[in-house]
Amino acid sequence: MSNHNQGVAVITGASAGIGRVYADRFAKRGYDLLLVARRKDRLGELSQELQNKYGVKVDTLVADLTKREDLEKVGSTLASNERISVLVNNAGTAVVGSSAQIPIANVEFQLDLNARSVTYLSQAVLPGFIKRNSGTLINIGSVLSFFAYPFSTSYSASKAHVLLYTIGLHDELANTGVRVQAVLPSNTYSEIWEVSGMGVENLDPETVMSTDDLVDAALAGLDQGETVTLPSLEDISLWETFDAVRIKMFHAAQTKKAASRYGLGK
Repeated sequence: MSNHNQGVAVITGASAGIGRVYADRFAKRGYDLLLVARRKDRLGELSQELQNKYGVKVDTLVADLTKREDLEKVGSTLASNERISVLVNNAGTAVVGSSAQIPIANVEFQLDLNARSVTYLSQAVLPGFIKRNSGTLINIGSVLSFFAYPFSTSYSASKAHVLLYTIGLHDELANTGVRVQAVLPSNTYSEIWEVSGMGVENLDPETVMSTDDLVDAALAGLDQGETVTLPSLEDISLWETFDAVRIKMFHAAQTKKAASRYGLGK
């Protein structure tokens, strides 16, 4: 049976891919679940599977997080349920192509799901986490949070929001019992490739990680206390150097003088 001391783990985008594996892993750890996604049939199947497999309680909430009324419904649920101890903001989409040619409605849809819903739901659950001085917030970004291909401009920008938002929250919550993690996957076998129109079959299979390995590595990173987890990055010193330079550059820019290379002569 479920371990009610663990509380409830909420997974968005839980009906497939990365979200489905997160649901499995948190159920295995003894958490009850609240699974959020658009597809009712898939949620029902997964709910039954996990209840049978692990003996945990699994509730589902059908919601399209790009719709304001659905986002508010999920946010209200998160804010009012004191048993919620984990939120995995996994729901996302990918719109790729030339920025001048992508319909603006598609870009807005992507921003709503990848950035706006992450922010809204995080800020719905955090007051309760802070009050209880415990809780875990996991936001799924991307290696494209800090890099943009010519065809991924708006997608990269939406995932950059996830990264800096999560880093900022970590600093805000440093003196609390609330844990915050940004997970930055590289190529991963998931439906997002079909959604984007690129197709995972067009990628070098040597660069594509399984969703199981991705989530297991991300959870290992969480257990090890990582704030930013890059599951496919072998040399972690690359991230540490990048992060240190980012901070150093910010502080070096704190001056009223224009840089000498601009020749203002003042």
